Amino acid sequence: MPPNQVTSSAGSPLSAGAIALMLMLCVSWGFNQIAVKLALPDVPPMLQAMIRSCGALPVILCIGWLRGVKFFRRDGTLGPGLFAGLLFGLEFVLIYRGLLLTSASRAVVFLYAAPFFVALGSHQFLGERLSALQWGGLGLSFAGVALAIGVPQPNVNASVLLGDLMVVGGGALWAATTLVAKGTSLRNAAAEKVLGYQVAVSIPILGFAAWVSGETITHPPGPLAVALLAYQAFWVVGLTFVLWFALVKNYSASKLSAFTFITPLFGVAASYFIMHDTLTPVFGAAALFVIAGLYLVNKPDPKLVPDPNVPA
Repeated sequence: MPPNQVTSSAGSPLSAGAIALMLMLCVSWGFNQIAVKLALPDVPPMLQAMIRSCGALPVILCIGWLRGVKFFRRDGTLGPGLFAGLLFGLEFVLIYRGLLLTSASRAVVFLYAAPFFVALGSHQFLGERLSALQWGGLGLSFAGVALAIGVPQPNVNASVLLGDLMVVGGGALWAATTLVAKGTSLRNAAAEKVLGYQVAVSIPILGFAAWVSGETITHPPGPLAVALLAYQAFWVVGLTFVLWFALVKNYSASKLSAFTFITPLFGVAASYFIMHDTLTPVFGAAALFVIAGLYLVNKPDPKLVPDPNVPA
């Protein structure tokens, strides 16, 4: 590929609207971690994930119906859609199982290695190119996340390392799902259909994983747990994931994924206000690292000509 051209999959620098939308998504996803933790006393993790998918699917179908999406029209997306659904289901199996073995702080740091996998995959399969400055921005943002979350726990044994690897695997599957949505016929499908494949296929996968794990609900969930499950299903998966895949179809996958570095920062802030965790000045420094890294990632490369077919 000539150095002064980019493919349509590479996208252009994110618009102000796309940046604002990504900030809203990151806030929602950051609070989602708090919602899961608060609901755990009433609903085990994999059952939470399955219930979330079951609740989100009707929302996605209703949104698609209102927008005239033809969910069952033959458009060549069945194969990639089923594959994306398999990745989506296995992603949450690995993440939730890994969380049983490793600490939450380690899991957050390893999970948000996903943008590195997206950048590598975009480079290899989608023709996207990141400059050395942009790679440095990814590294700076990740350093900010690690600083905000804190130093990993020193007592690490084989079980913890296995949990770490499972969470890294979940992050890799998250990245793979993004690349499948970006680099196959799913790119031409409506965002609701893309997400519908994933949520529908994930239900039996998560249900089977919950059954194998022996998870049960021993008492009726309280009002708080029900509200948190509704938040996860209807807002996080039913609405924000649709918006995410709509963005993925129109902008650079690697640059969008770089924004997910902000999500754990919002999670830390939510834990301060809701769970009364202590924050230090380190959080401010970490936020500056993340903002600086995102600026470098989204800094236009003068050697590249933006694709006129991709919205600015």
